[in-house]
Amino acid sequence: MNRPAQSMRILPYRKPTEGRDYWLFDDALPDPDAVRARTLQRTDWIDGYPFKQESWPGRRVIPGLLPDELDIIEDKVRAATGAKKLWVGDTGDDNARLNHNCIQVVGAGECEPRPHTDSRRLCRYAAVLYLNPGVPAHCGTSFYRQRLPMGRLGGNIAPPPNANLVEALGTRFVPPDSFVEDVSIPYRYNSLLLYQSNMIHSATAYCGDTLEAKRMAAVYFWMAK
Repeated sequence: MNRPAQSMRILPYRKPTEGRDYWLFDDALPDPDAVRARTLQRTDWIDGYPFKQESWPGRRVIPGLLPDELDIIEDKVRAATGAKKLWVGDTGDDNARLNHNCIQVVGAGECEPRPHTDSRRLCRYAAVLYLNPGVPAHCGTSFYRQRLPMGRLGGNIAPPPNANLVEALGTRFVPPDSFVEDVSIPYRYNSLLLYQSNMIHSATAYCGDTLEAKRMAAVYFWMAK
C-alpha cells in the first residue's frame, strides 16, 4: 500500500558552481586500466537489486582502490578543498555506514536516477571516479533541485542541522517528479567528480548488460577539517 505524499519543505538553493561546490579532475589515476582490469577479475562481488532484494542496485566490491591509489585521490581532495585532514565517518551503527572506496557496477534497467544527499553525520565531501571507457557521456552524475507545484523551482541543499534529504524535507514520501536536473556532469573515463555531500545529486543514467559494459564507478565519502 502506497503512503500518501506529504508536502515538502522548501530548501535553500545554491547554484552548483565548479571550484566552490564541486571539482572535476581529468586523468585522476596514472593507470586506470590496471584498476579496471583488476576489478573485472574479482570474484568477491556483493549483489544488490535486481539480483537480490536490496535497496541499492547492481553489484559492488570493497575496497576498490589500493592504498597508494587512494592516496593519489585524497591528495587531490585536500588540494581542492583546503582540508588538512580527511577521514571516514563512523557512527558505530553498521546500518548507517557509507561504502567508502567501493566500486559499483550498475547496468541498464537496474536502477533509475535517485536524487538524494549523503549523510552529513558521516561525510562532508563525496566523490565518484569513473572507471569504464565505453560508457556514454550521459551516464554521469547530475545535481538536482526541487520541483514545486505549478512549475516553481525550490532548493537543492539539506542545510544543518539536517543530516540528509529526508530530514531536511520532513518526509521520505514525495511525488516521483519532485526533483528536476539542474547541472549535469558527463561520464568521462578516469575523471573524478568531488562535491559537497549535502547537495541533491544522483547518477544521471545507467547502461550496459554485461559486467564489462555497465556503468562502473568508485565512490568515496570523507569527513574533513
